Amino acid sequence: MSALISPVVPRTAARKLGWVLSDAWVIARSNLIHLTRNPAGMASMLLFPIVMVVMFGYVFGSAMTVAGGGDYRAFLMPGMFAQTMAVGVTTTLVVVSTQATYGVTDRFRSMPVSQSGVVLGRALADMAGSALELAVLIGCGLVVGWGWHNGPLPALAAVGLLLLLRFSLIWVGIFVGLKLKPESAGASWMLMLPLTMIANTFASPAQMPGWLGALAEWNPLSATVAACRELFGNPGWSGDSWAAQHSLALAVGWPLLITAVFLPLAARTYRRLDRV
Repeated sequence: MSALISPVVPRTAARKLGWVLSDAWVIARSNLIHLTRNPAGMASMLLFPIVMVVMFGYVFGSAMTVAGGGDYRAFLMPGMFAQTMAVGVTTTLVVVSTQATYGVTDRFRSMPVSQSGVVLGRALADMAGSALELAVLIGCGLVVGWGWHNGPLPALAAVGLLLLLRFSLIWVGIFVGLKLKPESAGASWMLMLPLTMIANTFASPAQMPGWLGALAEWNPLSATVAACRELFGNPGWSGDSWAAQHSLALAVGWPLLITAVFLPLAARTYRRLDRV
């Protein structure tokens, strides 16, 4: 009997997975089309990191020094890459909150669409937008004199770590966005911006007061920034603390931990919306 039944299980699982992926692609495509039809929003998304590079690289950067020596703009760019990936969570928050508040999410839930596919589609759309932001920012970095010095494979690994960080924070954005009104979600950048600065993004933790430097060392963003500086061959990636010495492991471990916690929470919150 088991020999007759067992072949059916993988076919059923494969069919369900195909349904989820197909719906996720439709949702992601819809979200991307909506983004392209909002040129003002798309322009602001792409211009913000460029303005930050100019402001910190040329306005404030002239007074900054790198611990251990080196060009400040080469030190800055990996921090800017990671900050852009982290601040992108506000986009997820606002879109998810707006769709939930104004009935878009309810319409999806009333349709014969995979619930997992809807959430995954949102994540895929955000990842596509973040990849575009990162590409623009890398191009901007090349213009101002930044570059990678350890070859293409480590550079690609650094890009992978940046996108892994963004992927993990998408689930934070979906979970929190389902619980907030659009007005509150729109103000989330005021919290995210300080969190991205209490890190090694713009200055070395060794140059901060002791208590603040300790917080910056263990900020998940710092692990990604330090690992990317090492992989790109940029200055400022080394340090004496345990966190600095194991930045590559932490740059993988922190996003995986965040995903493991918030992905199930986001999925559970989405499924329970009709009970709220």
